[in-house]
Amino acid sequence: MKLGTTVAVLCGVLFGSLLLVLPPSKFFVLLAGFPAALVILRWPVVGLSLFALSATFMPYSTLQVGIRFTVAEAMLGLTWAGVMLQLFFQKLERPDWGGVERSLLLLMAFSAFPFLVGQVMVVADGNGPVNWVRWLANLSPLLLAPLMLSQQKQREQLMVMLLLGNLAMLLLSLGMFIKSRSALDMIPILEKARYAHPEALLDIFSAENARLGTPWVHPNLTGGAMALFVPMAAFQALYQHGWRRLLGAAVAVLGTAALLLSSSRGAILAIGVMLLWLSWLRVPYARAMVLAGVLGGVVLAVSYPPLQDRLATMFSSDNASTEVRVDEYKRFPEAVARYPLGIGFRTEPPVPGSGLLGISNLWLYYMYKLGLLGMLLYGVVTWRWWKQVRPQGKVTAIDARNGMWMGCTTGLLAALVTGLIDHYYSFTMVLVALFWLVMGMGLQSADAVPADAPGRPSSSSRKQA
Repeated sequence: MKLGTTVAVLCGVLFGSLLLVLPPSKFFVLLAGFPAALVILRWPVVGLSLFALSATFMPYSTLQVGIRFTVAEAMLGLTWAGVMLQLFFQKLERPDWGGVERSLLLLMAFSAFPFLVGQVMVVADGNGPVNWVRWLANLSPLLLAPLMLSQQKQREQLMVMLLLGNLAMLLLSLGMFIKSRSALDMIPILEKARYAHPEALLDIFSAENARLGTPWVHPNLTGGAMALFVPMAAFQALYQHGWRRLLGAAVAVLGTAALLLSSSRGAILAIGVMLLWLSWLRVPYARAMVLAGVLGGVVLAVSYPPLQDRLATMFSSDNASTEVRVDEYKRFPEAVARYPLGIGFRTEPPVPGSGLLGISNLWLYYMYKLGLLGMLLYGVVTWRWWKQVRPQGKVTAIDARNGMWMGCTTGLLAALVTGLIDHYYSFTMVLVALFWLVMGMGLQSADAVPADAPGRPSSSSRKQA
């Protein structure tokens, strides 16, 4: 019997059996998803593109097959399955990982130790093995980049998918907010997208009712995502042409509005610092962006009084959120003394019933979860990344040679600056995966920047980085 006939017979038997045991609604969803899965297994780049789209539009839309996981993570898993299949049949070259990727692999391997320690030492509800595997999967986009993003065309296509997902998310979120001025109206939409824990959605949107509601749920997560993608969109608008330039400009403008309406201090601070850095590098239009951002913020604040109140108090020393963060830092040594090897993956800080506090800092959150050595390994990864991508001079022109490299580098730096007062880019599923995906894009783009490009990145070999 020919292979094609065999596959057809097996598929017929499989779907016939499933029709007997599954309700019609689930059966037809599976029937529609099966061909899509086959396409991704054959062309993994399709899976990575769908991951970029779903992760930026509806990041926490879920599926449930025994355990609940996000659609974005499902796309990422299928992409890896497709990559492994293509490597097995030698349709892809084996990855040539540089120093950054090897450092990440070391961090991933080391995380097994605090995982095991946490399983023994921490008493809390939560599935440690599942949480650990999900976190490892969310780090893995960096490892996919050398396999799937080595060509400029591939990176440009992925950038478009990232920005299209952001544009859809922004149009939905800002449209709903303009209509009702209430974050609560986002809840029915997210429930239809099968977001987990509807009671948590109600608590967050009720407490943050005057701040922008988005599919990222928490306003600080929204701000963090915008800190990453607004710079990338702005550089896309600077060096692209036609509809791609319009796409970049739309995401940059709407994303800035969303950032201000989310009132995320870390994100606003990060974008401000990045604009000053770009001005120092003499990037074209950087000073004009500073002025436009200030004017846009003034217009939004004048037209939306709750934003005035938020901006007036967010950097005040007597702000309630600031007081909580100060308490977290004061009591962090107590948490380190209690859990010197980290708490692992069974739960998020603080451990229930411990009487401790969490910590709103990217690097210290790594220390809370993985111990001091885990935090240092993360520092090694980011330092090696910076050595590879840092500009070597003034960036006096932005064009197709250096635009994506500068966009990814600026976006990641902004995300890291938010880490000074927020922890979301450490262990927050999906958002973390986007962080490492953008890092992979940036590294591949840095490798492709010619020697005569303005402010070219470090000339050191990636094998030595």
